[in-house]
Amino acid sequence: MDGFIARLRRMPTIVIWLLGAIPLAILILDLLGGRLGVDPIRDIEHRLGRTAVYFLIGSLAFTPVMRLGRINLIRFRRPVGLLAFTYAVLHVATWIVLDMGLLWGQMLRDVAKRPYLTLGMAAFIILLTMALTSSNAVIRRMGPVRWRRLHRLVYVAAPLVSLHWLLSHKIWPELGIFWGLVILSLLGIRLVQGRNLGADLASRFNRLIRAGRRV
Repeated sequence: MDGFIARLRRMPTIVIWLLGAIPLAILILDLLGGRLGVDPIRDIEHRLGRTAVYFLIGSLAFTPVMRLGRINLIRFRRPVGLLAFTYAVLHVATWIVLDMGLLWGQMLRDVAKRPYLTLGMAAFIILLTMALTSSNAVIRRMGPVRWRRLHRLVYVAAPLVSLHWLLSHKIWPELGIFWGLVILSLLGIRLVQGRNLGADLASRFNRLIRAGRRV
């Protein structure tokens, strides 16, 4: 098992991008093959949105898996998170271009009037901010502390995404409820682990201070 994980860690990140393109390729094939049902625009929009949620959940799972399972695949978190953002961009672009027909005034009114659109757009803005600050150059410019503080906004974005999915239906879909619970579980684990890590670091720091005083 350890050997497999070690080989997996050495896998180039381009493989993640190639695997991440599979849902889009399947969607294009279904579109060309006429397999999208009576409302193809709606199906495209929803499938892109669901895929964005799945990759977002994947990006949230890296830290709990590392701390609970001692499996460190954290180097793949950035490409998985960027894949989530890529599918979110395609989801929003489909809504803007194909669904709303670039009617900007109507779009703004709908975003202001419909809660699921308000929540979805708020989540998208957060994901956009995180994507724009994901490069090594930006991390160095911001500093690790400020960068981590900014990227904790994922704790806001993920529940907003889940609510956007649920509220976009008159009757909440079971699949949306299931993945919403998964998101809450992952966020809960990350918060608990973060607090435990902070308490451990504080304890170590206090021990060092006491040891220094004794010297």
